[in-house]
Amino acid sequence: MPHLKTAVALAATLLLACAAPLASAQTPIQITADLTEGYRHLYHAEIDLPVKAGPATFITPRWIPGTHAPGGPLADITGVVFTANGQTLAWRRDDVNLAEFHVEIPRGVTSIHVHLDSITSNRVTRNMSVLEWERLMLYPANVPVKNIAIQPSVTVPAGWGTGTALKPVGTIPTPPTTGVNEDAHRPQASAVTTKYAVTNVEQLEDSPVITGKYFHEYTLAPEIKPAHFLDVVSDSPNDVNLRPKTLNAINNLVREADANYASHHYFEYHFLLTLSDVAGGEGLEHGQSSDNGVGEKGFSDDAHQLAEADLLAHEFTHSWNGKYRRPARLYQPDFATPQQGDLMWVYEGMTQYWGNVLAARAGLKTQAQYRDLLAASAAQLDYKAGRDWRPTEDTAVAGSLIRGGNSEWVNWRRGQDYYQEGELVWLDADTTIRKLTNNQKSLDDFVKIFLGKGGNTGPLIVGYEFPELVADLNQVVPYDWAKFLSDRIRSINVRADLEGIDQGGYKLVYQDKPSASEKLMEEAHGRRTAGTNVWYSLGMRLNERGQIGDVRYGGPSDQAKLAPSMTLLAVNGKPYSGDTLREAIRASKTDTNPIHLLVQQEDAVFPIDIDYHDGERFPVMVRVEGTSDYLDDITKPRTTAPAGSQQ
Repeated sequence: MPHLKTAVALAATLLLACAAPLASAQTPIQITADLTEGYRHLYHAEIDLPVKAGPATFITPRWIPGTHAPGGPLADITGVVFTANGQTLAWRRDDVNLAEFHVEIPRGVTSIHVHLDSITSNRVTRNMSVLEWERLMLYPANVPVKNIAIQPSVTVPAGWGTGTALKPVGTIPTPPTTGVNEDAHRPQASAVTTKYAVTNVEQLEDSPVITGKYFHEYTLAPEIKPAHFLDVVSDSPNDVNLRPKTLNAINNLVREADANYASHHYFEYHFLLTLSDVAGGEGLEHGQSSDNGVGEKGFSDDAHQLAEADLLAHEFTHSWNGKYRRPARLYQPDFATPQQGDLMWVYEGMTQYWGNVLAARAGLKTQAQYRDLLAASAAQLDYKAGRDWRPTEDTAVAGSLIRGGNSEWVNWRRGQDYYQEGELVWLDADTTIRKLTNNQKSLDDFVKIFLGKGGNTGPLIVGYEFPELVADLNQVVPYDWAKFLSDRIRSINVRADLEGIDQGGYKLVYQDKPSASEKLMEEAHGRRTAGTNVWYSLGMRLNERGQIGDVRYGGPSDQAKLAPSMTLLAVNGKPYSGDTLREAIRASKTDTNPIHLLVQQEDAVFPIDIDYHDGERFPVMVRVEGTSDYLDDITKPRTTAPAGSQQ
């Protein structure tokens, strides 16, 4: 790491460097996003760009904040047409930077118009659409995006509600479409176009929009300022009416975050929530909002909610950790420069920690459920074969390679372990602080220092490096925090960091029955619990059809030469089912014979035996009597709802 100034001087320097008005004084780009054909998997944009005569280069986002990878939807952008004074202008894509478009601006032209379309294959149904702005934006290249003024408008079907952190300034006539062969793609005359306040390209990319036929906006914890809202769209008219228990917990989440971080870095905050079996499955952070997608019944009962319990808390925490405070080299002045992710175990790992803690404090899950899910996460890391060769920091450095990669043998490659691995490290740090101070101080004190520099601000980005983490931890309690963090993140550790659980008064053990939380989530038949997981016994995971998704490297199934994509047809002479496999595993404790499998791979069918005799094994947390119960101290609520308010 480079030599740095003191933490205080660094914070002040970066505050000055990163502080920028929401829009500079130049004529803003005008962009209108037409979402009325979302159900056909098409979005459209009309863009007016101020220009000067001569060669010009325009670009669309490539490295997207929050995805930490060159995942911009460049390949989905189509129908690009540049015009000036009604005449079409020729353009040419750059041969190296494929996100750039080169155009020669004629003399006397001060504004050009661009039409483009975007093919969007997810986050859309007949009743809703979600817009992350990188799908439609085009702006001058080689300019810091915080210095490019832009004013957005959004067109949606009549009667649809819209949720966004952008500030509406009124409705306007829907502009005409200008692309090629647009006759079948024009918005209906009844479509409504809303114009929003001028912002900049950096902030617009950070301000998603959800819209839907079935929409409800809830005001949250009105006594907390700035204002907070929950904007919900769903595929069914009744699903937007969340149950009181869930609404009370989300109100409490706002209160708990306010108490924990003691600062705000937004003008107002919007939880954007889509409830859809088609368009669900999303969690993406933004400074003044978050894009959250779950199944249609994701919050309809306790079983469904438990699997999603930390989602809102995690993405909300990112407003402080990741959006406001961001690793200095992960933040780049544009969306073209590669991001450097070695500190993702702070960005995502500490957010994973606080997301789960705040979800428990708020009541989105119980303290017992927090422990159950922590046990499952810790066990998964402790049985990660790739720890033998790859340190956690490398999963962060190489995060853009790992994200969304091949899921076969992923336990040997390692995945985005900086999330859960970071959670364990920050739990270890929290319990270490408590141990050193006789439970008088905690990680709560650290985040008020680290995430609260500058006090209350608007949306802002303040970078940091590793030495600042160490300095701020030492403000809480003196310790060799540099060694503490380096040993756990930068070194090869063949076992997961379970010290925080041990210091917290509990022990990770394995028993022959799943935890109460795991059984509850199985009742929901959700996306996180489908199939059969025998990872801690036979060492494999299977889908509902018996196809192997992954095999634990070095485990019994690996030793028997099973492999991902093979399909189990029979177990001990009986047709395969999850129950049949578990029955055989239970019987193995007293049966000296191996478990006999009939396996199909491609067009071959063959037998495989697994010589395993330890029965079923499920991770759970047990209390160690006579030790400090820090885990329950950590997850106790810090606030109470005002009398007469939602609790």
